[in-house]
Amino acid sequence: MIPIDPITALAGIQSAISMVKKAAGVAQDLGSLAPMIAKLFDAKSVATKAMLQAKQSKGSNMGTALQIEMALEQARAFEEELKMLFVTTGKVDVWNKIKARQAEMDLADAKEISALKRAEKAAKEKEQEMNELAMIIGGCAFVLFLVFVGIYELMEFCQTTRRCGR
Repeated sequence: MIPIDPITALAGIQSAISMVKKAAGVAQDLGSLAPMIAKLFDAKSVATKAMLQAKQSKGSNMGTALQIEMALEQARAFEEELKMLFVTTGKVDVWNKIKARQAEMDLADAKEISALKRAEKAAKEKEQEMNELAMIIGGCAFVLFLVFVGIYELMEFCQTTRRCGR
């Protein structure tokens, strides 16, 4: 996965919010704002991923995390403004459909991520199993090699000393 620069993600959210606010002033209807609103939520998603990556990094990055959290809060506040815009224009049903579709898509994404994690876990278990099997086979081969060497040495000893057996 390519690391996402948190500052770039932050700038993406802020520019998307300002673009939507400017367009909202001149737009004829809410439908014409849809592409810009979609870009806003894409930027929010990128910023969320950047924040998660920043949390997973080993160093403390409080300033960057603070900026990202503030940008996400700004995006949440804008989402509330957007909701109110739908409510005031009498399009509550459209907003509810949007949120329902978002919930469906989030659920599908969660199921996909869960399936990927299960598959990854199964692959790791399979690899571990194969490694254990290889170690067992290698150990058995080594023991058999030692037995054959022992038998060969015993036969050589018997032939040179002629004292083996009866």
